[in-house]
Amino acid sequence: MRFGILGPLRVGGGEATVTAGRDRTVLAMLLLRPGRVVPVEDLVDAVWEERPPATARTQLQICVSRLRQRFAALGLPADTIVTDPAGYGLRVEPDDLDAETFARTVETARAEAATGRLTDARHRFRAALALWRGPALAGIPAQSVRRRAQTLDEQRLAVLEECVDVELRLRRAADLVDELTEAVDRNPLRERLRGQLMLALSTVGRHADALAVYREGRRIYAEELGIEPGAALQELHQRLLAGDLALGGPESRAGAPVRALPRAISDFTGRQQTVARLVKEIEEEAIRVQLIDGMAGSGKTTLAVQVAGAVADRFPDAQLFVDLHGHSERSPVATTAAVATLLRQLGVPPERVPIDLADRLAMWRSELADRRAVVVLDNAADAGQVAPLLPNGPDCLVLITSRRRLVGLDSGRPSSLPVLESDEAVDLLSRVAGVERVTAEPEAAAEVARRCGHLPLALRLAGARLAHRPRWRVADLAERLAGASDPLAELVAGERSVARAFALSYEQVSPVAQRVFRLLALHPGAHADNRVPAVLAELPLPEAQDALDELVDAHLVEEAEPGRYRLHDLIREYARMLGAQRETAEERRAATARLLDFHLHVAATIVKSLEPVGLHPLPEPARPDLVAATAGLGRQWLEENRPTLTALVRLAENEGFLRQCWQLARVGWAMNFYGGHLDDLVETHQIGLRAAGRLGDDEAVATMFNYLASADYRRGRFADAVRRMEVAVGIYRRLGRLDELGRALGNLGTAYGVDGRPRQAIEVFESLAVLTRRLVDPTALINWLNNLSFTLVGIGRYDEAVRMSRNQMVLARQLGNLRQLGNAIGHLGMARRQRGERGPARRLLGAGLGLKRRVGNRYGEGELLNELGVMEREDGRPEPAAGLHWEALVAMTDAGDMVGQCASRNLLARAILDQGDVASALDLHRRVLSDATRLSARYEQARALDGMARCLRHTDADQARRYAVRALALFRQVETPDQRDTEKLLAELG
Repeated sequence: MRFGILGPLRVGGGEATVTAGRDRTVLAMLLLRPGRVVPVEDLVDAVWEERPPATARTQLQICVSRLRQRFAALGLPADTIVTDPAGYGLRVEPDDLDAETFARTVETARAEAATGRLTDARHRFRAALALWRGPALAGIPAQSVRRRAQTLDEQRLAVLEECVDVELRLRRAADLVDELTEAVDRNPLRERLRGQLMLALSTVGRHADALAVYREGRRIYAEELGIEPGAALQELHQRLLAGDLALGGPESRAGAPVRALPRAISDFTGRQQTVARLVKEIEEEAIRVQLIDGMAGSGKTTLAVQVAGAVADRFPDAQLFVDLHGHSERSPVATTAAVATLLRQLGVPPERVPIDLADRLAMWRSELADRRAVVVLDNAADAGQVAPLLPNGPDCLVLITSRRRLVGLDSGRPSSLPVLESDEAVDLLSRVAGVERVTAEPEAAAEVARRCGHLPLALRLAGARLAHRPRWRVADLAERLAGASDPLAELVAGERSVARAFALSYEQVSPVAQRVFRLLALHPGAHADNRVPAVLAELPLPEAQDALDELVDAHLVEEAEPGRYRLHDLIREYARMLGAQRETAEERRAATARLLDFHLHVAATIVKSLEPVGLHPLPEPARPDLVAATAGLGRQWLEENRPTLTALVRLAENEGFLRQCWQLARVGWAMNFYGGHLDDLVETHQIGLRAAGRLGDDEAVATMFNYLASADYRRGRFADAVRRMEVAVGIYRRLGRLDELGRALGNLGTAYGVDGRPRQAIEVFESLAVLTRRLVDPTALINWLNNLSFTLVGIGRYDEAVRMSRNQMVLARQLGNLRQLGNAIGHLGMARRQRGERGPARRLLGAGLGLKRRVGNRYGEGELLNELGVMEREDGRPEPAAGLHWEALVAMTDAGDMVGQCASRNLLARAILDQGDVASALDLHRRVLSDATRLSARYEQARALDGMARCLRHTDADQARRYAVRALALFRQVETPDQRDTEKLLAELG
């Protein structure tokens, strides 16, 4: 580059080649407007400002002459400086000036970022920023130069911010902290930079430092500008306080953009004008909600996927897809389930998906807030199903398909999709069957298109039949369509044509494949592997695979993923109708029984490795060969088939297989509970409860109540958990089922304890102590010791808790049970901390934490991190205390424990208060009070109120006293020793 202005003035590769002050000012003015004539008046004003001499024009000519001489000495062309009657200009080539190169490189980087090429964009941004050698035109004091140079400096900062955004998405937060710290120090009023520094610090775990950056910014804005931080920075601060950034900050979103759209078909045909219109509306008119309706088989989903792909470069961060099953054999997907699916596509782990619908929708909109995403909501039932899923803001596109016109939506541009025109239909047929064949018989091709009702789905099936029968003429296909019987005669005319296409494909496969096809309609899952038809049709696995291959070749079954098969909704309906016609009711029922038996035995076999106790014995499976082979897949099979197990529970109830119904719910519990799928857990166990009641099986009823209570516990609905467990305990006691009674009493005692009823918890544990002496299984004793010691710590009976924890520790060592050993050591450390034995307590808590991490007990890990954080704060170290409480919050969130999250946030707020940030601590306690009130978690409500009182004690003593009174009342209800600290606070408040 010949000229440089992104730093000290540079000419010909050196910085000292133009030394005269006036010459430098003139050259700087010309370089700030390259390729344009700068008026003489502007140059005079720049050089002499308010006092130009009478000879200014003459002296200006002398300056230009000296510059030309200097350029000649440097080997630059003589015509580099151009003279014009109005002034002077500087002729530069594209690569002559660093500022021009900077602008072009930034433009390319922005385009790459917009299309999701983040790594390329980062390299371009960094290359552009590397052109800078300091402040623009440093060392030239002329005001005209400085004003324009300041604009360049501002552009550099804006580009740095864009680059940082990209690098945060690429998980490079650790590399950015030092650079951002320096940038914020130099530009303390720049809110975007400050927010990026907060994000980077939070991402690398320096949460306390992130909060300090905000506090410093708020002080500066108040002192220098007299204002509060902007809304965006305040919102970021609130998310940081609540732990949202620690749980899902920018690094959790980084890496490859989300791509969840189905594969677009390569021979898309016949909707070019519609696609062009929709793309124009999206790109030029900024229509962000498109409503696509049409009859079954008209290609709505294909069109939506095609449009999404066409505009993907404008929405590079995520392309999402969810089938809402508005018009299928399944019930429409509930909004709460749909938003959970979308959040998981965005990378939110299941255990972090909120339980309440309102919280899920808030997270959904928050996740999309800074993303440019396209969302396809396919097969919607009605406007009410999709309205809550619509994101806010202009950066997201939503494409909704439905068989109905969604007139109830407030926003959205409707597009009704007709069948194809005749020429479009023939064109589609030719693309599938072959252009030469179709072109050779235009009249027959038009007849085939007419017989298929010009529906894309029917045309594809008919064309596929031609493609697989090279000796057929197109006229042969037309004759077969005309003569085929119509098994879907009750449907409308257009769909009767689809049925003819289905029938033609069906009639060409073998009888074995036909039977497999009919029976596959019984399977309620979205996908199936080759073992499903083997079970349904009682076939050896190789024969079942051969039948599937036939059906795939005939386009009756789709191989959505390698080894995973599915039926289109219309084809499934056709298969179901054929099954009703060709199979007897007894045959269909027997096939359903085999399907349920297979999945029940496979799931039970795998779950035994996750839950060594609590499963009921099952009879021998009907297909032990397939069960044994499938069970070897372990957790992977459970994870892949978890939705199918939920659907099978519904199927079992509907078909009257009541025993299998509740047993399938039971074997699906572990994956639903530990995976955070609480909605499915509740649904399946409520169905199982109905089935057990219809059977009159009291033990099954108790089992369903017991595991429904686990969902209540995880959701913080402790009173509901208590009620369910009381029912289960009563049934087990009446039936004399001692082992089950022991486990249920332990669960009931724990539920009493967390619900703030410690006396009842102790009574339950005492009755359990009597029972355990009658049990042979030592796990019953160790469970009792574990639950009792935890409750004793909670109510302040520390000496007894120490004794019980030591007994538990001895027994855990004898059994080699690391999970219980970690619990025992942790409880012992908690009790000894409360007794003031800080050295031993710290060592025990550290050892317990290591064991809990070793066995993957995330809840227990969070519990002990909070204990260690409290010790740090009590020792006058609030900064490391806050870090430990942040870690605890992440662990509690991973565990899906809502009340544990409240506890972590309350303790974090106390640590923040001890650092002197009263406003942030008060905000966080208020957030916890809201959450804990919704959960009816009285202990955490009390801690939040106590914390709010401490925040206001020096500024609003009356309000602080009111908060403390409310806290004390709640502490007394749950009988916790924390009430003593609140009583002391009230005494100080007077």
